[in-house]
Amino acid sequence: MRKLILFAVALFAVASSPATARSQAIASSADPRATAAGAEILAKGGSAADATMAMMLALTVVEPQSSGIGGGGFLVHYDAEGGKISTINGRETAPAAATPQRFTDANGKPIPFLQAFPGGKSVGVPGNIRLMAEAHRKWGKLKWAEIFKPAIRLADKGFVVNRTLESRLAMIQRLWPQFETARSIYWVDGKPAKAGMTLRNPELAKTLRLIAKKGPDAFYTGAIANSIVDTVNKSVVAPGDMTLADLAAYKAVEQNAVCAPYRVYVICGMAPPSSGATTVIQILGTLERFDMKALGKDDPKSWFLIGQAMQLAYADREKYLGDASFVQVPVTGLIDKAYLAERSALIDPSKARADYPAGNPPGAMPRTAAISGEVAGTTHFSAVDAKGSIANMTSTIEGPFGSQLIAGGFFLNNELTDFTFAPEKDGAPVANRVEGGKRPLSSMAPTIVFNREGKPVLALGSAGGKRIIMHVTKTLVGVLDFGLPLKEAIALPNIYFGGGALLVEENTTLATMAQQLANFGQPVKPEDLGSKVNGLQLIDGQWTGAADPRSEGNVVAVDKKGKQTVIDGNQIKDGAPAASVG
Repeated sequence: MRKLILFAVALFAVASSPATARSQAIASSADPRATAAGAEILAKGGSAADATMAMMLALTVVEPQSSGIGGGGFLVHYDAEGGKISTINGRETAPAAATPQRFTDANGKPIPFLQAFPGGKSVGVPGNIRLMAEAHRKWGKLKWAEIFKPAIRLADKGFVVNRTLESRLAMIQRLWPQFETARSIYWVDGKPAKAGMTLRNPELAKTLRLIAKKGPDAFYTGAIANSIVDTVNKSVVAPGDMTLADLAAYKAVEQNAVCAPYRVYVICGMAPPSSGATTVIQILGTLERFDMKALGKDDPKSWFLIGQAMQLAYADREKYLGDASFVQVPVTGLIDKAYLAERSALIDPSKARADYPAGNPPGAMPRTAAISGEVAGTTHFSAVDAKGSIANMTSTIEGPFGSQLIAGGFFLNNELTDFTFAPEKDGAPVANRVEGGKRPLSSMAPTIVFNREGKPVLALGSAGGKRIIMHVTKTLVGVLDFGLPLKEAIALPNIYFGGGALLVEENTTLATMAQQLANFGQPVKPEDLGSKVNGLQLIDGQWTGAADPRSEGNVVAVDKKGKQTVIDGNQIKDGAPAASVG
């Protein structure tokens, strides 16, 4: 880890310098009402960190299926005045009582995911409020309570159910006969709420008011903490073992960013327990020897090469990544240029591999690979303030509505199911096994890209479980290699893998290439690979942005007079096309 820190410091001693102040601020999220919250804060003179935290709070209200104060997240921040990049790890932690056998049966076999995620046993100690407090302490400009106002207003006055929330309520309804509190808020006349209906959440408004008044400790101690512990431990489904001491001990951790060069750019993201930055950088580094620009987005070979690099990088992810406080993670070795050249040499540009083995990066200890699971949920949101500082955050409660448990009006996460259920494989401990106080491996990949002058030019992230890494990587290839505007890069078809096949997004140009891709020697299968990418891009000295066309998100610019303009995506209205993820 010491080498990684020195590497990042060396990069930015050369590459980063204070950005020029700009008159236009900007916010982007997957829900127009959350974006409006961020824009409102920017219009009041708030910082990018203030605006991003306002969006996090608003999403707790309007996007309860995906994220909120009952979950955790990762924040990548760029300080324009000092030219410094920082990250805050607000990932949830396992209760101290958690053991490696948490999700195994009496015979030591992993239990099914559908059995593991509902109820108290899957809930980790939430991290978002501590993350928010740390971001506000370091970069906040407005008063703490001011940032809560948009979310409190939404919870108090009510919000209209959109098609995404309607679809998630319908999807999960078979579980909710066991979860009365969830039904009391999100069902109307005994049925899941429909798009167009207005819902209020006065209990959540009360919770937000208390935290706004008394600060972050009001979440981790006192009435809210008691409610969380009681809800988790008295759940009628899989009661847990969280304590008040677990909540009181929680800390959000500032970490050095993981950064590496790619062509004329520098890519920066989160360190473990996020696997986002290392895996994104590995895929890009493995592709670097190929002329992706010359191939372009319409050549099946481009997508074949992306698929090969992807599968090799994910093999390393499953073997080596975990919480670096508990297991040695060879981050520096995984993104080492010479190592990535070795990995790239495994790719035959004319023929698919028969297998995709993990490698042996410098500094790695012997390790057994084991598959971890993440559900396609989560959300991403970004802001740039008038001075050019950037706050770029991905947040989650894991699967749709997390554990299905509600405390204080907000859903509690099911993040502990992001751990690998089998604690050992082939007689060796698995890196991402459950342990008390440990943070589960994540694919969340909030990313900031710097150009050759050291100026930030992109900030983006996505929802999508383990596919997050690929949604981000595809978009980066689209902008940095194919030369597309961010909006077009986000709209490019998605690609992933599974069951020995290369998976391509159905009903897209990539699906029409399926046979050409299969001719390289790996089966190709069109599937629903919906995404929820949000991002910001610097063009000719002005920040603009884009929201995933598969989602209901949007981007709002705020000029120096406070005027707000939707520059991409939906206006503040309901009934937009449903998102496929989150």
